[in-house]
Amino acid sequence: MKLYAKTIAQTLPDWATVVTQNTDFIEVEINDEHPNFQSLLEELATEIEPGTFGVKAKDLCSRLGIEISNPNLYYLLEQAQALICEIAAHSQYKELLEKGYQPDLNIADAQTALTYLQWELERNQQPSD
Repeated sequence: MKLYAKTIAQTLPDWATVVTQNTDFIEVEINDEHPNFQSLLEELATEIEPGTFGVKAKDLCSRLGIEISNPNLYYLLEQAQALICEIAAHSQYKELLEKGYQPDLNIADAQTALTYLQWELERNQQPSD
């Protein structure tokens, strides 16, 4: 799991690592399988709606001393495209396809949706004549 922060605490728990740090944001990767992280989630869990429990991102970030960033949408789209490419090339994904996995929407559909979003962003950034 990754979080994008404006600021972070001086020291992070051993299950949280700074991956990228630049002027716009700090990318923090969290080992969400670490027992100490799981304990924190249990401690912070609240009932979101009857029968549904979860952890609010603001509560988790507050506990970690992280102020969440709102990264540039272009950057998020680039990351999403890169992850989709990794998924398409992954051996487990290829194995599922070989076993007959045929979703209604596929990897190419996801890539197309992201491309359309990028085009729309670019179109809206251009000044009208």
